[in-house]
Amino acid sequence: MTKQTKILAGLLAGAALGAVVALVIASDKDDELKGKVSDWFCDLLDSSKDKLANITGTVKDKLANVKLPS
Repeated sequence: MTKQTKILAGLLAGAALGAVVALVIASDKDDELKGKVSDWFCDLLDSSKDKLANITGTVKDKLANVKLPS
């Protein structure tokens, strides 16, 4: 992934997150929409935590297998 692609992906993710936050804040009348967005956001956070835990485990395993020169 090139640097420009990473920047673009970050901008798009930020825009999506901003849109979700705006919908939650602005939709005082529609509690159903708030619930759906809240559930979606919680699911997104949970999956991100799971992916991070998997990556952390993989990195720890790789580091445990690295032999340092004496």
